[in-house]
Amino acid sequence: MLSTVDPMFGRHLSKGRAVLGEMFGGDVEVSSAGAWVRTSAGRELLNCGGYGVFITGARHPRVLAAVREQLDRNPVATRLLLEPQAALAAEALAAVTPAGLDRVHFACGGAEAVEAAIKLARANGRRHLVSMVDGYHGKTLGALSVTAKPVFQQPFRPLLPDVTHVPFGSVAALGEVLARHPDEACVIVEPVQGEAGVVVPPAGYLREVAALCRTHGAFLVLDEIQTGLGRLGHWWGADRDGVVPDVLLVGKALGGGVLPVSATVATQAAFAPFDRDPFIHTSTFSGAPLGMAAVQGALAAIREDDLVGRASRLGARLLPELRRLCSDVLGDAVAEVRGVGLLIGVDCAVEGLAGELLLELMSAGVIANHSLNSDRVLRLTPPAVLDDREHQFLLDAFEHAARAVLN
Repeated sequence: MLSTVDPMFGRHLSKGRAVLGEMFGGDVEVSSAGAWVRTSAGRELLNCGGYGVFITGARHPRVLAAVREQLDRNPVATRLLLEPQAALAAEALAAVTPAGLDRVHFACGGAEAVEAAIKLARANGRRHLVSMVDGYHGKTLGALSVTAKPVFQQPFRPLLPDVTHVPFGSVAALGEVLARHPDEACVIVEPVQGEAGVVVPPAGYLREVAALCRTHGAFLVLDEIQTGLGRLGHWWGADRDGVVPDVLLVGKALGGGVLPVSATVATQAAFAPFDRDPFIHTSTFSGAPLGMAAVQGALAAIREDDLVGRASRLGARLLPELRRLCSDVLGDAVAEVRGVGLLIGVDCAVEGLAGELLLELMSAGVIANHSLNSDRVLRLTPPAVLDDREHQFLLDAFEHAARAVLN
Protein backbone atom coordinates (compact mmCIF):
# COMPACT_ATOMS: atom_id res chain seq x y z
CA MET A 1 0.00 0.00 0.00
CA LEU A 2 2.81 2.43 0.81
CA SER A 3 4.24 2.08 -2.70
CA THR A 4 1.03 3.42 -4.25
CA VAL A 5 -0.38 5.76 -1.61
CA ASP A 6 2.82 7.60 -0.74
CA PRO A 7 3.64 8.75 -4.32
CA MET A 8 0.00 9.74 -4.86
CA PHE A 9 0.17 12.21 -2.00
CA GLY A 10 3.02 14.06 -3.66
CA ARG A 11 1.53 13.76 -7.13
CA HIS A 12 -2.09 14.73 -6.51
CA LEU A 13 -2.27 16.31 -3.06
CA SER A 14 0.12 18.49 -1.06
CA LYS A 15 3.79 17.63 -1.46
CA GLY A 16 4.39 19.25 1.93
CA ARG A 17 1.83 16.92 3.47
CA ALA A 18 3.63 13.96 1.91
CA VAL A 19 6.92 15.11 3.42
CA LEU A 20 5.26 15.46 6.81
CA GLY A 21 3.98 11.90 6.51
CA GLU A 22 7.49 10.68 5.77
CA MET A 23 8.75 12.39 8.94
CA PHE A 24 6.38 10.16 10.90
CA GLY A 25 7.64 7.01 9.24
CA GLY A 26 5.58 7.00 6.05
CA ASP A 27 3.03 4.62 7.56
CA VAL A 28 -0.63 4.78 6.48
CA GLU A 29 -3.63 4.51 8.77
CA VAL A 30 -6.21 2.04 7.47
CA SER A 31 -8.68 1.38 10.29
CA SER A 32 -9.68 2.56 13.75
CA ALA A 33 -11.75 1.49 16.72
CA GLY A 34 -12.11 3.02 20.16
CA ALA A 35 -8.82 4.57 21.22
CA TRP A 36 -6.75 2.75 18.59
CA VAL A 37 -5.61 3.26 15.01
CA ARG A 38 -4.25 0.44 12.86
CA THR A 39 -1.74 1.08 10.07
CA SER A 40 -0.96 -0.67 6.80
CA ALA A 41 2.22 -1.99 8.41
CA GLY A 42 0.14 -3.73 11.07
CA ARG A 43 0.97 -1.33 13.92
CA GLU A 44 -1.62 -0.36 16.53
CA LEU A 45 -1.32 3.19 17.82
CA LEU A 46 -3.10 4.72 20.80
CA ASN A 47 -4.81 7.81 19.42
CA CYS A 48 -4.23 10.73 21.79
CA GLY A 49 -4.26 13.19 18.89
CA GLY A 50 -6.93 14.05 16.36
CA TYR A 51 -7.08 17.69 17.54
CA GLY A 52 -9.94 16.98 19.93
CA VAL A 53 -12.21 15.08 17.52
CA PHE A 54 -12.26 11.72 19.29
CA ILE A 55 -13.76 12.33 22.74
CA THR A 56 -15.99 9.29 22.04
CA GLY A 57 -13.13 7.32 20.50
CA ALA A 58 -13.32 6.11 16.90
CA ARG A 59 -16.36 4.35 15.50
CA HIS A 60 -18.40 4.46 18.68
CA PRO A 61 -21.22 1.87 18.28
CA ARG A 62 -23.93 4.41 19.19
CA VAL A 63 -22.77 6.80 16.47
CA LEU A 64 -22.27 4.10 13.85
CA ALA A 65 -25.76 2.67 14.46
CA ALA A 66 -27.37 6.09 14.01
CA VAL A 67 -25.40 6.82 10.83
CA ARG A 68 -26.00 3.39 9.29
CA GLU A 69 -29.73 3.64 9.89
CA GLN A 70 -29.85 7.07 8.26
CA LEU A 71 -27.63 5.96 5.38
CA ASP A 72 -30.18 3.30 4.49
CA ARG A 73 -33.03 5.81 4.68
CA ASN A 74 -32.05 9.28 3.37
CA PRO A 75 -28.40 10.40 3.58
CA VAL A 76 -28.64 13.78 1.78
CA ALA A 77 -31.73 15.98 1.73
CA THR A 78 -33.31 17.99 -1.10
CA ARG A 79 -33.00 21.24 0.91
CA LEU A 80 -36.49 22.22 -0.26
CA LEU A 81 -38.64 20.01 1.95
CA LEU A 82 -38.35 20.01 5.72
CA GLU A 83 -36.17 17.15 6.99
CA PRO A 84 -36.60 15.85 10.55
CA GLN A 85 -33.04 14.85 11.45
CA ALA A 86 -31.79 18.45 11.49
CA ALA A 87 -34.54 19.45 13.91
CA LEU A 88 -33.88 16.43 16.11
CA ALA A 89 -30.13 17.13 16.16
CA ALA A 90 -30.70 20.80 16.98
CA GLU A 91 -33.05 19.84 19.81
CA ALA A 92 -30.49 17.39 21.20
CA LEU A 93 -27.69 19.98 21.02
CA ALA A 94 -29.77 22.77 22.57
CA ALA A 95 -30.61 20.40 25.43
CA VAL A 96 -26.94 20.31 26.54
CA THR A 97 -25.81 23.87 25.79
CA PRO A 98 -26.03 26.64 28.42
CA ALA A 99 -29.57 27.90 29.03
CA GLY A 100 -30.73 30.42 26.45
CA LEU A 101 -28.66 29.06 23.56
CA ASP A 102 -31.52 27.54 21.61
CA ARG A 103 -31.05 28.43 17.94
CA VAL A 104 -28.73 26.34 15.78
CA HIS A 105 -27.08 26.67 12.38
CA PHE A 106 -25.24 23.52 11.30
CA ALA A 107 -22.21 23.36 9.01
CA CYS A 108 -19.39 20.92 8.25
CA GLY A 109 -16.14 22.47 9.53
CA GLY A 110 -15.22 24.66 12.47
CA ALA A 111 -14.18 27.60 10.30
CA GLU A 112 -17.66 27.60 8.76
CA ALA A 113 -19.16 27.96 12.23
CA VAL A 114 -16.82 30.90 12.87
CA GLU A 115 -17.87 32.53 9.60
CA ALA A 116 -21.54 32.21 10.56
CA ALA A 117 -20.81 33.82 13.93
CA ILE A 118 -18.98 36.75 12.31
CA LYS A 119 -21.92 37.27 9.95
CA LEU A 120 -24.39 37.18 12.86
CA ALA A 121 -22.28 39.75 14.69
CA ARG A 122 -22.25 42.05 11.65
CA ALA A 123 -25.96 41.59 11.06
CA ASN A 124 -26.47 42.64 14.68
CA GLY A 125 -24.45 45.83 14.14
CA ARG A 126 -21.13 44.67 15.65
CA ARG A 127 -18.49 45.20 12.96
CA HIS A 128 -15.31 45.61 15.00
CA LEU A 129 -13.84 42.18 15.71
CA VAL A 130 -11.75 41.54 18.82
CA SER A 131 -9.83 38.29 19.22
CA MET A 132 -6.95 37.09 21.35
CA VAL A 133 -3.26 36.90 20.56
CA ASP A 134 -2.35 33.31 19.60
CA GLY A 135 -6.02 32.35 19.41
CA TYR A 136 -7.03 29.95 16.67
CA HIS A 137 -10.38 30.07 14.85
CA GLY A 138 -9.69 28.59 11.41
CA LYS A 139 -8.20 29.52 8.05
CA THR A 140 -11.05 30.71 5.82
CA LEU A 141 -10.67 34.46 5.21
CA GLY A 142 -13.05 35.61 7.94
CA ALA A 143 -11.86 33.06 10.48
CA LEU A 144 -8.24 33.76 9.54
CA SER A 145 -8.79 37.45 10.27
CA VAL A 146 -9.39 36.60 13.92
CA THR A 147 -6.68 33.92 14.02
CA ALA A 148 -3.86 36.14 15.24
CA LYS A 149 -0.90 34.36 13.67
CA PRO A 150 1.08 36.25 10.99
CA VAL A 151 2.53 33.10 9.40
CA PHE A 152 -0.98 31.99 8.40
CA GLN A 153 -2.28 35.47 7.57
CA GLN A 154 0.55 36.96 5.52
CA PRO A 155 0.04 35.13 2.20
CA PHE A 156 -3.64 36.10 2.12
CA ARG A 157 -3.71 39.74 3.16
CA PRO A 158 -5.66 41.99 3.06
CA LEU A 159 -8.07 40.23 5.39
CA LEU A 160 -11.18 41.65 7.09
CA PRO A 161 -10.79 45.24 8.29
CA ASP A 162 -11.51 46.48 11.82
CA VAL A 163 -9.88 43.64 13.77
CA THR A 164 -8.00 44.08 17.05
CA HIS A 165 -6.01 41.40 18.85
CA VAL A 166 -5.51 41.64 22.63
CA PRO A 167 -3.51 39.40 25.01
CA PHE A 168 -5.40 36.33 26.17
CA GLY A 169 -6.18 36.55 29.87
CA SER A 170 -5.85 40.35 30.07
CA VAL A 171 -9.17 41.83 31.12
CA ALA A 172 -7.67 45.33 31.22
CA ALA A 173 -6.52 45.20 27.59
CA LEU A 174 -9.91 43.97 26.44
CA GLY A 175 -11.70 46.65 28.44
CA GLU A 176 -9.63 49.40 26.80
CA VAL A 177 -10.56 48.21 23.30
CA LEU A 178 -14.25 47.79 24.08
CA ALA A 179 -14.40 51.25 25.63
CA ARG A 180 -13.22 52.67 22.30
CA HIS A 181 -15.91 50.75 20.37
CA PRO A 182 -19.15 50.95 22.39
CA ASP A 183 -22.04 48.91 20.96
CA GLU A 184 -20.04 47.95 17.86
CA ALA A 185 -17.62 45.19 18.92
CA CYS A 186 -17.70 41.41 18.64
CA VAL A 187 -15.38 39.49 20.97
CA ILE A 188 -14.37 35.95 20.00
CA VAL A 189 -12.49 33.93 22.59
CA GLU A 190 -11.65 30.33 23.55
CA PRO A 191 -12.11 29.08 27.14
CA VAL A 192 -8.66 27.47 26.82
CA GLN A 193 -6.40 28.23 23.87
CA GLY A 194 -5.71 24.84 22.32
CA GLU A 195 -3.55 25.67 19.31
CA ALA A 196 -1.63 28.26 21.36
CA GLY A 197 -0.33 25.37 23.41
CA VAL A 198 -3.12 24.70 25.93
CA VAL A 199 -3.04 28.15 27.53
CA VAL A 200 -5.36 28.27 30.53
CA PRO A 201 -6.58 31.76 31.50
CA PRO A 202 -6.78 33.08 35.08
CA ALA A 203 -9.74 31.84 37.14
CA GLY A 204 -12.89 33.81 36.39
CA TYR A 205 -11.53 35.25 33.14
CA LEU A 206 -14.54 34.31 31.01
CA ARG A 207 -16.90 35.79 33.61
CA GLU A 208 -15.03 39.08 33.43
CA VAL A 209 -15.00 39.01 29.63
CA ALA A 210 -18.77 38.46 29.59
CA ALA A 211 -19.27 41.30 32.08
CA LEU A 212 -17.19 43.66 29.94
CA CYS A 213 -19.22 42.70 26.87
CA ARG A 214 -22.44 43.54 28.70
CA THR A 215 -21.03 46.85 29.92
CA HIS A 216 -19.90 47.96 26.47
CA GLY A 217 -22.67 46.41 24.39
CA ALA A 218 -20.35 43.90 22.73
CA PHE A 219 -21.37 40.64 21.05
CA LEU A 220 -19.70 37.63 22.71
CA VAL A 221 -18.72 34.54 20.69
CA LEU A 222 -17.29 31.63 22.65
CA ASP A 223 -15.28 29.29 20.43
CA GLU A 224 -15.71 25.83 21.95
CA ILE A 225 -14.91 23.93 18.76
CA GLN A 226 -12.03 22.16 20.53
CA THR A 227 -12.96 22.61 24.19
CA GLY A 228 -16.64 21.65 24.10
CA LEU A 229 -18.53 18.38 24.47
CA GLY A 230 -16.62 17.17 27.51
CA ARG A 231 -13.02 17.83 26.46
CA LEU A 232 -12.41 19.99 29.58
CA GLY A 233 -14.23 17.64 31.94
CA HIS A 234 -17.35 19.81 31.62
CA TRP A 235 -19.90 19.85 28.82
CA TRP A 236 -18.54 23.32 27.94
CA GLY A 237 -15.77 25.61 29.03
CA ALA A 238 -18.60 28.12 29.52
CA ASP A 239 -19.91 25.96 32.35
CA ARG A 240 -16.71 26.40 34.35
CA ASP A 241 -17.42 30.13 34.69
CA GLY A 242 -21.21 30.11 34.40
CA VAL A 243 -21.11 32.13 31.16
CA VAL A 244 -23.81 32.32 28.48
CA PRO A 245 -22.41 33.95 25.30
CA ASP A 246 -24.43 35.35 22.43
CA VAL A 247 -23.00 32.59 20.25
CA LEU A 248 -21.37 29.24 21.10
CA LEU A 249 -19.29 27.48 18.45
CA VAL A 250 -19.25 23.68 18.37
CA GLY A 251 -17.33 21.25 16.16
CA LYS A 252 -14.72 18.49 16.11
CA ALA A 253 -16.34 15.94 18.47
CA LEU A 254 -19.87 16.92 17.37
CA GLY A 255 -19.83 14.35 14.55
CA GLY A 256 -18.83 11.57 16.93
CA GLY A 257 -15.52 10.96 15.17
CA VAL A 258 -17.45 9.63 12.18
CA LEU A 259 -18.55 12.65 10.13
CA PRO A 260 -17.49 16.32 9.97
CA VAL A 261 -20.15 18.50 11.62
CA SER A 262 -20.02 21.91 13.26
CA ALA A 263 -22.62 24.26 14.68
CA THR A 264 -23.19 27.90 15.52
CA VAL A 265 -25.53 27.97 18.51
CA ALA A 266 -27.05 31.33 19.41
CA THR A 267 -29.53 33.09 21.63
CA GLN A 268 -32.84 33.97 20.04
CA ALA A 269 -31.87 37.66 19.88
CA ALA A 270 -28.49 36.98 18.26
CA PHE A 271 -30.00 34.56 15.75
CA ALA A 272 -32.77 36.95 14.66
CA PRO A 273 -31.13 37.96 11.31
CA PHE A 274 -31.11 34.31 10.20
CA ASP A 275 -34.75 33.99 11.27
CA ARG A 276 -35.82 36.97 9.18
CA ASP A 277 -34.29 35.68 5.95
CA PRO A 278 -33.51 31.96 5.59
CA PHE A 279 -31.46 32.60 2.43
CA ILE A 280 -28.89 35.12 3.68
CA HIS A 281 -26.60 32.39 5.02
CA THR A 282 -26.96 28.91 3.54
CA SER A 283 -24.89 25.88 2.61
CA THR A 284 -25.81 22.88 0.49
CA PHE A 285 -24.70 20.36 3.12
CA SER A 286 -25.76 22.31 6.21
CA GLY A 287 -27.88 19.95 8.27
CA ALA A 288 -27.35 16.97 5.96
CA PRO A 289 -29.33 14.03 7.42
CA LEU A 290 -26.31 11.74 7.66
CA GLY A 291 -24.37 14.31 9.69
CA MET A 292 -27.42 15.03 11.84
CA ALA A 293 -27.70 11.34 12.68
CA ALA A 294 -24.03 11.42 13.74
CA VAL A 295 -24.73 14.41 16.00
CA GLN A 296 -27.58 12.61 17.72
CA GLY A 297 -25.47 9.48 18.14
CA ALA A 298 -22.51 11.45 19.48
CA LEU A 299 -24.55 13.39 22.04
CA ALA A 300 -26.26 10.18 23.16
CA ALA A 301 -22.90 8.40 23.51
CA ILE A 302 -21.39 11.24 25.55
CA ARG A 303 -24.40 11.29 27.86
CA GLU A 304 -25.00 7.53 28.19
CA ASP A 305 -21.31 6.68 28.74
CA ASP A 306 -20.75 9.62 31.11
CA LEU A 307 -17.84 10.75 28.96
CA VAL A 308 -17.86 14.24 30.50
CA GLY A 309 -17.35 12.74 33.95
CA ARG A 310 -14.79 10.28 32.62
CA ALA A 311 -12.85 13.09 30.96
CA SER A 312 -12.77 14.95 34.28
CA ARG A 313 -11.59 11.90 36.23
CA LEU A 314 -9.05 10.77 33.62
CA GLY A 315 -7.62 14.26 33.35
CA ALA A 316 -7.35 14.56 37.12
CA ARG A 317 -5.22 11.38 37.14
CA LEU A 318 -3.24 11.95 33.97
CA LEU A 319 -2.08 15.53 34.48
CA PRO A 320 -0.14 14.97 37.74
CA GLU A 321 1.30 11.72 36.42
CA LEU A 322 2.65 13.45 33.32
CA ARG A 323 4.02 16.27 35.46
CA ARG A 324 5.86 13.74 37.61
CA LEU A 325 7.30 11.95 34.58
CA CYS A 326 8.50 15.19 33.00
CA SER A 327 10.06 16.32 36.26
CA ASP A 328 11.77 12.98 36.92
CA VAL A 329 13.02 12.34 33.38
CA LEU A 330 13.27 15.66 31.53
CA GLY A 331 13.75 18.08 34.40
CA ASP A 332 14.27 21.69 33.32
CA ALA A 333 13.88 20.74 29.64
CA VAL A 334 10.12 20.98 30.23
CA ALA A 335 8.88 24.35 31.41
CA GLU A 336 5.36 23.26 32.34
CA VAL A 337 2.74 20.55 31.92
CA ARG A 338 -0.68 22.17 31.97
CA GLY A 339 -4.22 21.39 31.03
CA VAL A 340 -7.87 21.02 31.90
CA GLY A 341 -9.67 17.70 31.60
CA LEU A 342 -8.31 15.83 28.58
CA LEU A 343 -6.73 18.85 26.88
CA ILE A 344 -3.10 18.69 28.00
CA GLY A 345 0.00 20.52 26.82
CA VAL A 346 3.67 19.75 27.49
CA ASP A 347 5.52 23.06 27.16
CA CYS A 348 9.16 22.41 26.31
CA ALA A 349 11.90 24.83 27.33
CA VAL A 350 14.31 23.44 24.72
CA GLU A 351 13.93 24.30 21.03
CA GLY A 352 12.92 21.29 18.96
CA LEU A 353 12.13 19.06 21.95
CA ALA A 354 8.36 19.04 21.32
CA GLY A 355 8.94 17.71 17.80
CA GLU A 356 11.34 15.06 19.04
CA LEU A 357 8.86 13.96 21.71
CA LEU A 358 6.13 13.76 19.08
CA LEU A 359 8.26 11.46 16.92
CA GLU A 360 9.39 9.28 19.82
CA LEU A 361 5.83 8.94 21.07
CA MET A 362 4.81 7.71 17.63
CA SER A 363 7.64 5.17 17.75
CA ALA A 364 6.40 4.09 21.18
CA GLY A 365 2.85 3.60 19.87
CA VAL A 366 1.06 6.85 20.72
CA ILE A 367 -0.30 9.55 18.39
CA ALA A 368 -0.11 13.08 19.81
CA ASN A 369 -0.27 16.52 18.21
CA HIS A 370 1.86 19.59 17.79
CA SER A 371 0.29 23.01 18.44
CA LEU A 372 -0.17 25.19 15.36
CA ASN A 373 0.48 28.45 17.21
CA SER A 374 3.22 27.19 19.52
CA ASP A 375 5.99 24.97 18.21
CA ARG A 376 7.30 24.25 21.71
CA VAL A 377 4.14 22.57 22.98
CA LEU A 378 3.23 18.91 22.55
CA ARG A 379 -0.53 18.44 22.88
CA LEU A 380 -2.42 15.39 24.11
CA THR A 381 -6.16 15.03 23.48
CA PRO A 382 -6.92 11.42 24.46
CA PRO A 383 -10.45 10.04 24.16
CA ALA A 384 -12.57 9.78 27.29
CA VAL A 385 -13.04 6.06 26.63
CA LEU A 386 -9.52 5.11 27.80
CA ASP A 387 -9.52 2.14 30.18
CA ASP A 388 -6.89 1.50 32.87
CA ARG A 389 -4.70 -0.55 30.52
CA GLU A 390 -4.72 2.16 27.87
CA HIS A 391 -4.08 4.84 30.48
CA GLN A 392 -0.99 2.97 31.63
CA PHE A 393 0.09 2.34 28.03
CA LEU A 394 0.09 6.09 27.46
CA LEU A 395 2.18 6.75 30.57
CA ASP A 396 4.68 4.00 29.70
CA ALA A 397 4.99 5.28 26.12
CA PHE A 398 5.50 8.84 27.33
CA GLU A 399 8.25 7.74 29.73
CA HIS A 400 9.91 5.75 26.93
CA ALA A 401 9.75 8.77 24.59
CA ALA A 402 11.08 11.13 27.27
CA ARG A 403 14.08 8.89 27.93
CA ALA A 404 14.68 8.40 24.20
CA VAL A 405 15.01 12.15 23.49
CA LEU A 406 17.79 12.37 26.09
CA ASN A 407 19.99 9.88 24.21
